[in-house]
Amino acid sequence: MGQALWRLPPRQQRQLQEELADRLADRGDGGGGGGGGGGGRRVLGTDEGPQRRDAQPCYGPDIYHLLRTRIGGKEQNGFIDLEMLPPELGITILSYLNATDLCLAGCVWQDLGSDEYLWQGLCKSTWGHCSIYNRRLPAGFSYRRLYLQLDEGCLSFNANAQEGISYFMSKGILVDHPTELAKFIFYTTRLHWKTLRIYLDERRDVLDELVTLHNFSNQFLPNALRDFFRHIHAPEERGEYLETLITKFSHRFCTCNPGLVRDLGLSPDAVYVLCYSLILLSIDLTSPHVKNKMSKREFIRNTRRAAHNVSDDFVGHLYDNIYLIGHVAA
Repeated sequence: MGQALWRLPPRQQRQLQEELADRLADRGDGGGGGGGGGGGRRVLGTDEGPQRRDAQPCYGPDIYHLLRTRIGGKEQNGFIDLEMLPPELGITILSYLNATDLCLAGCVWQDLGSDEYLWQGLCKSTWGHCSIYNRRLPAGFSYRRLYLQLDEGCLSFNANAQEGISYFMSKGILVDHPTELAKFIFYTTRLHWKTLRIYLDERRDVLDELVTLHNFSNQFLPNALRDFFRHIHAPEERGEYLETLITKFSHRFCTCNPGLVRDLGLSPDAVYVLCYSLILLSIDLTSPHVKNKMSKREFIRNTRRAAHNVSDDFVGHLYDNIYLIGHVAA
């Protein structure tokens, strides 16, 4: 497939093929000593008796040999100069690098390492949403400079959330709107969870928008709760903030699963009770300090006392999930 996709001009194809044939012939001379007055050098496409092969149509240089042989270099098995490849292939190879390695590659291949397409991909794969993405970019805009600003802003946020958000706004990266801030938080993993938890506790408007970004459709309740706490970390101690998180999750879960709510007779209050039961069960089953673990029968009995409309089978499946997979807020 590589031969058909990455084609070079015919003259460059012939040059690469001739150099490759010379290298293969030199290897044959060094290993066998040659015979028959030909100096040991074989010409591709000549008649060699029973070993003869029909000539195959060549649509371009073999990518494998291109990557194993440095054209014009001193090392026989060095890596090929990416500038000898088609630009699309060179960019595709560099797209697998992170920002640090791409900067180092830019020291060797300046044009390829500074390509805006590569830095745009790094920005959007690391920070999935920024307000600046949806604007008309000014002349001279650089995604490489934007990446450095985003990285510096995240470091500032992890030290002080308000200073980090102020930095993003001063650079025009974010807009001071709860929806924009929630999307930025939701689509990145570069923000430290402790600093983020403090920030969301102070900015409840951003927390409300962040909850609405979650889609819990067709998810089992413990798995949905794990997904929720993966983005919005639970506090270490029980308090008003934890109750707020579980309340918002309960309403969002019921909104995303109207059929499940109807079939099982669930309500936001019932989901709220089940979430607390799952958290307590998670602590009971995973804590090394708890010697007598709660049994499945005990969990069903205790849960049914608080949630009367929930069936024993459903509560039993909740227990099995925690027992097999683990804590919901780990």
